[in-house]
Amino acid sequence: QLVESGGGLVQPGGSLRLSCTASSTIFSFNAMGWYRQAPGKQRDLVASITSGGNTNVADSVKGRFTISRDSAKKTMYLQMNDLKPEDTALYYCNKLSGMKYPWGQGTQVTVSS
Repeated sequence: QLVESGGGLVQPGGSLRLSCTASSTIFSFNAMGWYRQAPGKQRDLVASITSGGNTNVADSVKGRFTISRDSAKKTMYLQMNDLKPEDTALYYCNKLSGMKYPWGQGTQVTVSS
């Protein structure tokens, strides 16, 4: 089970840190990703981290978002800085490839003044 948290309403330029908590040690054995879905749009990959700790972020968030994890805490994070209105979306975590785990409820991020 994946549970996302940490979203909220923030002004442009603000920051949030999202958390993804798992019920098992999946982060140690799976490449994982943060995804987001804006209203009326498809779900897109925002950032990913491999089991070895290599990270990658989408061009649209490069330099602003950072993905990390604490396997001992069974938690993955997405640090989001300099947020923009176009970052407004429902954010989810899941495996990067292969059969996905059941999607969680996500955490809403709204960037607005």
